[in-house]
Amino acid sequence: MSEVLDAARRAKTAAAALAPLTRAKKDAALLAMADALVAEEQVILAANAEDVAAGRAAGMSEAMLDRLALNPARVRAMADGLRHVATLPDPVGEVVRGSSLPNGLEMRQVRVPLGVVGIVYEARPNVTADAAGLCVKSGNAVLLRGSASAYRSNTAIVDVLATAAVELPPNTVQLVPGTDRSSVEELMKARGLVDVLIPRGGAGLIQSVVTGSQVPVIETGVGNCTVYVDASADLEKAVAIIIDAKTTRPSVCNAAETLLVHAQVADTLLPLAVKALKDKGVTLHTDARASSYDATSVPVSDEDWAAEYLSLDLAVGVVDSLDEAVAHIRRWGSGHTEAIVTRDVDEARRFVKGLDSAAVMVNASTRFTDGGEFGFGAEIGISTQKLHARGPMGLSELTSTTYVVTGDGHVRG
Repeated sequence: MSEVLDAARRAKTAAAALAPLTRAKKDAALLAMADALVAEEQVILAANAEDVAAGRAAGMSEAMLDRLALNPARVRAMADGLRHVATLPDPVGEVVRGSSLPNGLEMRQVRVPLGVVGIVYEARPNVTADAAGLCVKSGNAVLLRGSASAYRSNTAIVDVLATAAVELPPNTVQLVPGTDRSSVEELMKARGLVDVLIPRGGAGLIQSVVTGSQVPVIETGVGNCTVYVDASADLEKAVAIIIDAKTTRPSVCNAAETLLVHAQVADTLLPLAVKALKDKGVTLHTDARASSYDATSVPVSDEDWAAEYLSLDLAVGVVDSLDEAVAHIRRWGSGHTEAIVTRDVDEARRFVKGLDSAAVMVNASTRFTDGGEFGFGAEIGISTQKLHARGPMGLSELTSTTYVVTGDGHVRG
C-alpha cells in the first residue's frame, strides 16, 4: 500500500475529528505551534542551511535560493503569522445566508471545512507553516508536499508543528512522504481521500497538477504583473511604486514584471525610473520607444512580455493610451495583479473595469497582493481562476458550505 495513500487515509480520519473542534482548541494549538517554531529555530535553520547549500551546489538560481532560504527573521515571521491567524474569526459555523421559507422551514447556509487539503509547492518553506496554520484554523487536515529542494527544511518544520499541536487530532498536519514525482502523482490520484489540491509554484508545476489530477484543484497562477503609469500620474509616487513593485523582493509572484508608461509622461518619467531601477541592478527589456531612455537595455521580445522573470529584469514599453495599456495586459498578463498610477479617478475606474485580473491596485504597489497584507493572516495561495476562490486565499476560501434546514414535522407531500 502506498505511503502517500496511507498518509491520506490518516488525514481523512484526522479531518473528521478536527471538523467539530472548538475555536479555543484550534487557537491554542496555533499559539503552541508558533511558540515551538521560535523555540526550535536553530533546528529549523540548520536543516534549511543544508537545503540551501545543496541547492547552490546544484546550480539553483538566485531567485529560487532566495525563496528557499530561511533566517531568524523569516522564522519569526512564520510564528507571527500563526499567532495572527489565531486572532482571526473562525470561519467554521459562519452563516453565509439564511431565511424563513414560506412553508415555515428555517434554512441556513453554514460554512464547513473542505476536509483534507493537499498542497503541492516549490521551494519556500515558510509556506509549510502558513498552509498548516490556515488549514488548522479552518478545520482541515493538511498534506504538505513541498519540493525536494526544501525537504530537510519542511521535515523539520512539520516535526516541530505536529509535536506542538497536542490540542489537535493526530496526523492533522503531515508531510507527504517522498521527494520524487511519483509522490505527487499518488496525491493527484487520491480522489475520495483528498478533497482538494492546491498547487503553488511555477507554470510547469501548476499545469501538471491541473491537467493530471483526479482530485479537484484550486488553480493558483503565475505572476506576470504590470504597473501602468498614466498621463496624469504623480511621477514621484510612480517611481516609488515601480521600485517597490520590482525590487523589494523580485522572486515572488506579486513582483512587477512589466512597466507601461503613457507617452505623454515618458520623457519625464522614464529617465527618473530608469536611473532608479539601474541603481538597483535591474536589467531593462525595452520596446523601440522605451529603448532611447536606456542605452544598456536589451530589445524586448514576445517571451519577455509574457515572462514571470522572478529576477531583477523588467519589460518596459511606451503606450499612447490607457486602452492600449489594457489591451497589452489582456494579451500578455497572467491575470494576477496589475497597478495603475494616476490622478484621474475616471481613468482609474476604466482601468479596473477593463481588466480581468484577480487584483487591481490604484496608486499602490503590486506587492500588496498578499494574504497577510489583506488582513487574512497568511494565504494558502493566490488563485487566478474564476471558480470558488480568486486572489489571495484565506480562511473562508478553505471552507465549503452545508445547508441546514430545520422544520417541525414538515413533509413535502
